[in-house]
Amino acid sequence: MCDPDFQMFRRLKIWLQRERMRRDWDARARKNARHYVATAKEDWTDEEFFQSGEITIAQDILTDMGNVCQGKDPKSMRVLEIGCGAGRLTRALANLFGEVHAVDVSGEMIGRARAALAGHPNAHVYQNNGCDLAVIPPLKFDFAYSLIVFQHIPSHDIIENYVREVHRLLRPGALFKFQVHGFPSSEGGAFNTWEGATFSVELAKRMAERTGFDFRYHIGAGEQYFWLWYFKTAETPR
Repeated sequence: MCDPDFQMFRRLKIWLQRERMRRDWDARARKNARHYVATAKEDWTDEEFFQSGEITIAQDILTDMGNVCQGKDPKSMRVLEIGCGAGRLTRALANLFGEVHAVDVSGEMIGRARAALAGHPNAHVYQNNGCDLAVIPPLKFDFAYSLIVFQHIPSHDIIENYVREVHRLLRPGALFKFQVHGFPSSEGGAFNTWEGATFSVELAKRMAERTGFDFRYHIGAGEQYFWLWYFKTAETPR
């Protein structure tokens, strides 16, 4: 039986982490949203910023269409993005896929993403609560994607809850391709929203098992950008 005091402390900690993430990313957005989304430059022009998103999607998705699309026409696919920031990748996803839904914990970032996506009626962005995807309409998705987002989340519990929520929204067999922080010597703490919780291969495997995913591939174990390929299985997550 779980200790009720421990469970209460755990819920309080997660709530505080979510609030810290929202506050910190709102502040970063106000200071220089594009730099904090893509730190290669501090003074992105519109053309440079959105072209960098197209290049990233080409590298991450166009080179992996067998796993991503599984024979589907991209224009027929509904895609979910976790952590859209200022809309850099969301816009590129909307140019490739038929429908895109994206979330971010920061209302400041969401405002910038909506402006970036004004000419893309197939893209929808929502401010979520930093822990789940309840804000997303009850739709089924053909692919889910997240880049350089979970690296900033200081809680394994929050990351795992996101993964479980993605499982809820994906169609059977669909892929969730995402990154986690792989540095074993990370200096992240419980409220560090820049250098978040780290994962080993074993931790990633156990998270897949608990959330109902088939952990099929991985690249970058022990590195900052640790890629995971989770395919939704038919079994009910434990």
